[in-house]
Amino acid sequence: MARTIIYEYKGEEKTLTFSYQQFHSIHEAVADAEGIDISNYLKMEQQIEAVSDTKAVRNYRDNHFAKLGFGKITLKPKDNIGVGQKKP
Repeated sequence: MARTIIYEYKGEEKTLTFSYQQFHSIHEAVADAEGIDISNYLKMEQQIEAVSDTKAVRNYRDNHFAKLGFGKITLKPKDNIGVGQKKP
């Protein structure tokens, strides 16, 4: 199921349709949308995961993407629709 990513790139807020079938994370999706090659970043992230905890990986990721010009990167909350109701 596709989700929507809301992110800031160089001060401009943007949205992007995202699916886990295409990308492993929302960070990979936004980098691809902006035409940024993050292959070296992904290799380093794997190395950090192998020797450290998730907090270190998250700090590295957040700092790296901030250097690339990204601000907030988040998934848009799902709309909870009751049983028998239609989407607006």
